[in-house]
Amino acid sequence: MKVKGQINAHLGTATGLVREHNEDFVALREPTDQEDEQQNGWIYLVADGVGGADAGEVASKYASEQMIAQFVTNDDEPDWGHRLINAMHAANSNLRQLVAERNDSSRMATTMVAAVIHENKVFIGNVGDSRGYHWRRGHFQQVTNDQSLVAKLVEEGAITEAEALSHPRRNVILYSLGSENKPKIDLFELTLLPNDILFLCSDGLTRHVTDDEISQFLGKQSPEEASNKLIQLANQRGGEDNISVAIVQYEGNTAVDTADTHVNMTTTEPTINKAALWAYTGLLTVVLIFLIFFTWLMLRV
Repeated sequence: MKVKGQINAHLGTATGLVREHNEDFVALREPTDQEDEQQNGWIYLVADGVGGADAGEVASKYASEQMIAQFVTNDDEPDWGHRLINAMHAANSNLRQLVAERNDSSRMATTMVAAVIHENKVFIGNVGDSRGYHWRRGHFQQVTNDQSLVAKLVEEGAITEAEALSHPRRNVILYSLGSENKPKIDLFELTLLPNDILFLCSDGLTRHVTDDEISQFLGKQSPEEASNKLIQLANQRGGEDNISVAIVQYEGNTAVDTADTHVNMTTTEPTINKAALWAYTGLLTVVLIFLIFFTWLMLRV
């Protein structure tokens, strides 16, 4: 029986209107009970395969399954961020081994953005240009950094953000799982509040739908409704690539949220020590009497 009442999530993927097959892959692993939750948390990810033919879809699926398996296996690592990054690097090594075993000269690689939630913390690992966002009370912000050529050019001031949208090499990514021995994997950590939303997606969505539009859907729709409508909107606007989203709404961890609230209350409303207050008042009274008596003596002289 799965743990209920803490996470409301929905994942969706579509081929789009141009590609012949779907090289994206979405995956999740949710805890079966309280013990599993404490050991492994909640795992969600989006991967965008690279390689053409069947190579891209094999890469995204295989790397995703390997990452989750490696994360669960290495549950003795106390640092959850390191545990996530280590699992992604292990998935990279396993994918490269698979490519070597196939021996068919296929290029097999994949982006990956993965989120692991433990209590009220989320750890996000990212390689490539799939994205992770955070939504809170209408404020929507990209957490991850695109590891792409156009993002690098924008950072260096060579092109503008507007030019990046139509740049002929906007699909070129700098790092991916399967492309090199040890790709650059970014790690981000956030503290969640009840009703916060994590949004993961492939670039097939963001090339057609703006951040403001995504935020509007997240604020007004359930994760399932928002997921379906965002994919539909991307398709209506051309569906030039595979489209994948994972919407994860954090509904709260009762024990953690209650503890945090109690701490805040005790720190903002300190208890007054009445005994100390009376002692301080008595001391002031004695000092005042002494000053009056001393002044009277001086006036008599």
